Amino acid sequence: MLRVHQLSVNGRRDELLPATSLQAGRGDLLLVAGNRQDQRTALALALSGRLKPSGGHFEWDGTEWDGGARIKTLRQASAVVDAAGVNEPEQHLSVRDLVTEDLALVPRRYRGLLLSKPWLKVNRFEDIAGLWTEQLPAARRIELLTALALANPHTDLLVVDSPDRHGPDPADWLPRLESLAYDAGRPLAVVATVMSVPAGWSGPVVCIGNAVTTGHPGAPADEDLPPDGPGTLEIEDTK
Repeated sequence: MLRVHQLSVNGRRDELLPATSLQAGRGDLLLVAGNRQDQRTALALALSGRLKPSGGHFEWDGTEWDGGARIKTLRQASAVVDAAGVNEPEQHLSVRDLVTEDLALVPRRYRGLLLSKPWLKVNRFEDIAGLWTEQLPAARRIELLTALALANPHTDLLVVDSPDRHGPDPADWLPRLESLAYDAGRPLAVVATVMSVPAGWSGPVVCIGNAVTTGHPGAPADEDLPPDGPGTLEIEDTK
């Protein structure tokens, strides 16, 4: 279970991530809505242990985050997917090259089993292997990037940054994330930051900044959030 209470991140000039509270367990898909891309990315990085929070209470599987050695446990158990400006695929890479690079980051004891050519075949991505990453349709993009994130068998927490920024149709990403969260064979805690919540979504939702005034998970977003503008991400690790 992931539990976060009043998590915040300070930028150089203003607050990059206003206080936000949420929780998500294995088998859950949680959508976190926010207008600003920098805030959505900051939250995704903080939840996966790649960005040090400035404040708040953080717990994963009953262990509190303390900013020290325990954060390594969170990093090893989580994967951040398609973080804008951080680990989103470079446009000049082919899918084959992207797969080769990402599989090389899997822990060494599993790496010998994860050669790119057989991995592409087993995971049914041979049809797009020769495409540039910028050519990928939104649905195939999220399928590929989440599959790569889950190549590490120890990934239990999947944090996806703004999948709806690649197209307006939630059918391009929502069914994929639902299937991953609800997979009985490998139940994951899945969190996706989004620009807006899809119509008809009946699952759990929170808003960035929901703990600014209330401090309670699931509360409405603060109406006085800062206007859109640049922030600064001081990233400790992107993998």
